[in-house]
Amino acid sequence: MVPQAFRVISRRQETADTFTLAFEPVADAGIELLPGQFVMVYVFGVGEVPISVSGIDPGGCMTLTVRSVGAVSSAICASGPGSVLGLRGPCGNDWPIAGASGGDAVIVAGGIGLAPLRPVIRHALANRRDYGTVSVLYGARTPAELLYLDELARWREQGAEVAVTVDSTDGDWHGHVGVVPKLIGAARFRPEAAQAFICGPEVMMHFSADALLVRGLAPERIHVSMERHMDCGIGLCGHCQLGPTLICRDGPVYTHAQVAPWMRVREL
Repeated sequence: MVPQAFRVISRRQETADTFTLAFEPVADAGIELLPGQFVMVYVFGVGEVPISVSGIDPGGCMTLTVRSVGAVSSAICASGPGSVLGLRGPCGNDWPIAGASGGDAVIVAGGIGLAPLRPVIRHALANRRDYGTVSVLYGARTPAELLYLDELARWREQGAEVAVTVDSTDGDWHGHVGVVPKLIGAARFRPEAAQAFICGPEVMMHFSADALLVRGLAPERIHVSMERHMDCGIGLCGHCQLGPTLICRDGPVYTHAQVAPWMRVREL
């Protein structure tokens, strides 16, 4: 419950409203994290919000990619090098990337949903011999909203099969146009030996999971990261309830087999 002091050591603008900030612990040992977990970020005098971790670095350092959508997230995005924020965690469970070892990894992301999947991609590519095909299927509403453009190219160089799409374009875009689930039909993976990891808007995750099921992937091999309004991060306030679960405590990562009944209920 007690935040640790973390100092911003770098800040990079990704899109018009999204920033990637690197943090180091001020005095304590830092926070030990696994891909998929999140931290509660406290801006002194403003408030606290949950943020997925987009990079796990040595020495207790971490990277967060934050979209400016409210008072707290805007204050985080405005924090330059030297600023000190309070971080507490780790919160939630992690992506079971180790379970994909020996098979194929299919990473499906929409918009800022690529941020919590970035550690999964980095892990798979850093341990390239442990995995078969590593497919990264990523999309955003427009080309201007795509994250990590330099890393997308680098991931291709490191052996990942990267496909990028946008929902709409102004004419300067020469890549694929369409929604993310449409990329799944052409992706190369073995359904019987693949694990899929999905993060993005719920409607995108719903149709992506359906497309993976059509390809023959079992629902237990499809993992999604759910989002709900979280205030406490430890399962006490109840704001993040989804069906009989609390996302901050039981998630945010679930198998599709676990969440399919709730994802099909409109407005739940």
